[in-house]
Amino acid sequence: MNDKQRRPSTPALEPDQKKQLVNLQRRLMLRSGLTLGGIAMLTGCNLQDGDQVDKVLWAMSRWNDRVQAWLFSGQRLAQTYRPDQITHPFPFNAFYPEYNVPEVDLASYRLEVSGKVEKNAPWTLEQLQRLPQQSQITRLICIEGWSAIGQWGGVPLRSFLQHVGADLNARYVGFKCADRYYSSIDMATALHPQTLLALDFGGKALPADYGYPLRLRVPTKLGFKNAKHIAAIFVSDTNPGGYWEDQGYNWFSGI
Repeated sequence: MNDKQRRPSTPALEPDQKKQLVNLQRRLMLRSGLTLGGIAMLTGCNLQDGDQVDKVLWAMSRWNDRVQAWLFSGQRLAQTYRPDQITHPFPFNAFYPEYNVPEVDLASYRLEVSGKVEKNAPWTLEQLQRLPQQSQITRLICIEGWSAIGQWGGVPLRSFLQHVGADLNARYVGFKCADRYYSSIDMATALHPQTLLALDFGGKALPADYGYPLRLRVPTKLGFKNAKHIAAIFVSDTNPGGYWEDQGYNWFSGI
């Protein structure tokens, strides 16, 4: 069952969540205003002219990305939670059924590194585990309307990028995954203090369902930006897109 099929019941909102919802609604109003601008631009188009409509909608999507990037704060932290607030069981979500979770040989696993970096040697799990680790209890918010709180541990992506000599002035960090998924984030989000290369879930090695052996955990973005089963990381000035982003999902997708 994928994230489009599984929709747990919506939990009651806590006071701090209600505050976040108000802020989200304000952002959505802004985005709606921008979208109305896109509709106004469509008045000169024949709505059956798919190419023209697509061009306008993609242009508005890119404009939304720029606005969200402008609103993003590299230091403002996503809310954290207590251990007793963790969601049990934490839901599985992917673009494929749970029985199709990829099998990764942990013994031979190597994380490829490329692009605008000084050191492009592959990394083993043991090398990643020797880097300073960080733990967080944060909420993953799915674009389909559900959310869940989990405990994640791993290497701050900022620290990893520094270790490989990445050009921190580059615009994007991309991810290729063992399940054929791919995604990318802006450099400001990659350097955010809560953005992790997660190795652990709930204090234990990352389970297969949640992205073993390595996944991106970025609590300032929607769930589909949290790539799982990461096999390669690259730094680029060209937007690499993403599996869902290339099908029309908003690329920035901040929360």
